[in-house]
Amino acid sequence: MNRRTLHATAALAATAALLLTACGSGDDGGSKDSDKIAGADDGSAKPEKSENPSGAPAADKPDGVDVSLPKSMNLVFDWNKPKDKNEAAAMSDAANFLRAIYRGVDKRTTKDAALAAYATGGGLHYGQVQIKEWIKGGWTGNGTRRHYQATTRSAPNGDSVEVAFCADTGKFYGQDVKTGKILKTEPSAKDFAFYKVIMVKHPTGKGLWQASNVSVETKAEKCR
Repeated sequence: MNRRTLHATAALAATAALLLTACGSGDDGGSKDSDKIAGADDGSAKPEKSENPSGAPAADKPDGVDVSLPKSMNLVFDWNKPKDKNEAAAMSDAANFLRAIYRGVDKRTTKDAALAAYATGGGLHYGQVQIKEWIKGGWTGNGTRRHYQATTRSAPNGDSVEVAFCADTGKFYGQDVKTGKILKTEPSAKDFAFYKVIMVKHPTGKGLWQASNVSVETKAEKCR
């Protein structure tokens, strides 16, 4: 690996660390949620394989919005939906929120309809910051991001749901847009993160949930 590639890889790793610590500042409607968390476990059980572990759901346009991704970006969601209808919908749209971010990375824009559909407030800011940093670095994504150990927790008023989950980015790399060079990094604790995403009901969209706040714990031992 030449010096230029080493420099780019180091920069990408630094950017990834920065992005993981970014937090949305929107209304965190789940901060006073009830104590009961649907689907919670001790984290010891291995998650079941996702029925559709591709970059986009079976229908590429949930809610009429295109969240499809290129084959080079594979977002896997190894989690089971909760029985509660609202929590299941919020969990599905939390996945769509992540797809929307990486669709923006692929399309090189923060103004794609997918991000506007699945994010608001602090969640929208978080997504825009991520996309801008990837664009600034001259990178797109390549590989597999795995998401697992998901739990949901509803606020007493039922209008917001906290979706918490782990992410393993050990096989998801930056790729130089101009040269196509994949900037692989060595496996480390930085590959694991624990997310909490507050999803809120869209005021007019039936069944649509939006990410309003995002917080991330880096080097999350609970996810290893």
